[in-house]
Amino acid sequence: MDRTIITGGTPLRGEVQISGAKNAALPILASTILGGGECVITNVPRVVDVVTMGKLLGILGAKVHYEDNRAVINAAVITSTQAPYDLVKTMRASVLVLGPLLARWGEATVSMPGGCAIGSRPVNLHLAGLAKMGADVSMEHGYIRAKAKRLTGAQIYCDTPTVTGTENLMMAASLAQGTTVIENAAKEPEIVDLANFLMKRGARIDGAGSDVITIEGVRELHGSDHDVIPDRIEAGTYLVAGAITRGAVTLNRCRPNHMDALLMKLREAGVEMQVDKEQIHLNAASRLKGIDIRTLPYPGFPTDMQAQMVALMTAAEGTSVITETVFESRFMHVEELRRMGADIKVEGNRAVVTGASRLAGAPVMASDLRASAGLVLAGLAAEGTTEILRVYHLDRGYERMEEKLRGLGATISRHKEGTASAEIH
Repeated sequence: MDRTIITGGTPLRGEVQISGAKNAALPILASTILGGGECVITNVPRVVDVVTMGKLLGILGAKVHYEDNRAVINAAVITSTQAPYDLVKTMRASVLVLGPLLARWGEATVSMPGGCAIGSRPVNLHLAGLAKMGADVSMEHGYIRAKAKRLTGAQIYCDTPTVTGTENLMMAASLAQGTTVIENAAKEPEIVDLANFLMKRGARIDGAGSDVITIEGVRELHGSDHDVIPDRIEAGTYLVAGAITRGAVTLNRCRPNHMDALLMKLREAGVEMQVDKEQIHLNAASRLKGIDIRTLPYPGFPTDMQAQMVALMTAAEGTSVITETVFESRFMHVEELRRMGADIKVEGNRAVVTGASRLAGAPVMASDLRASAGLVLAGLAAEGTTEILRVYHLDRGYERMEEKLRGLGATISRHKEGTASAEIH
């Protein structure tokens, strides 16, 4: 099992380029199933989840070719409409092939998703929406089975905003007969990026990025090129890395307008930043102060930055309260931070952090993707050496993280069991 070794205490300095957004690339890749013609997707992050999605598309019959951060996909012919458990269990986003398969090929069999240990995240909203569009949906032996000769437009209301649900329904509606309206839709930038790609291919979509999305179905979609948006969560993680080490970092090729809630909270904590169109300069020489944070669906504070901010608040003066409203099991990193000397108490869905802790390096274990990032940040700030186990979680969502951090001056390496340090390629 791989482990990451960090010797902390060095302020990070320098520039880092932000990769494409994993959470935008995954639905875009899944949506290639909706039509024939070649799709060339650039700025695709080389992370495990993206590789898994490529494998899944290949199993379904699509021709998939990766070259560095470029994916070329042709789904003119699909030989299977079943997404098997062996792949889906490793990545929840596999459920995103459900809507495209059903809309184009009239049927889909998709294993119930697995992935992260941060809550149940049920897919009932996806299924209820597809049923409103005329699909016959059932659950059999751990698989979702859906059939429809052709989906028809419908008025769909989501009880809660769901990102993958909105994406699945938007993709399915693109080939449905008639008009579909999704109300209380999720508003994340990744949904807008997917809509932009679909519209390049001939889809008719209005309102992506708002809570009401209207899709007028078309008969077919053609191929197109697309450049994936930068990853706002990766960008946020490197901002916090600069802040927690009292460093000065510059983020290149990012989208600050996708990060308003995070930037406001960092400024509230005393972090100085200069923001340009696609660049952020951070200077964290000043003292940090504790703040309160409440995670919410976009444009609120992202749950995917909660673990990183908990780590940051251990270095701030005063008491901070971080309230998690999106997922019910997302404080598993807290116990590991306590092993490093953090003073954190969890009360239901709130973490109360008493700051100005002197973190000390220790062996810790990652529980999910963003918890892994939070532990890396704590290790960068801690005195001594931190060893993080189960870092395969990191590889699901961060491209060349150790390499990028070393470029900022961090002392960090990846080790395989029984070997010297190794790089991820």
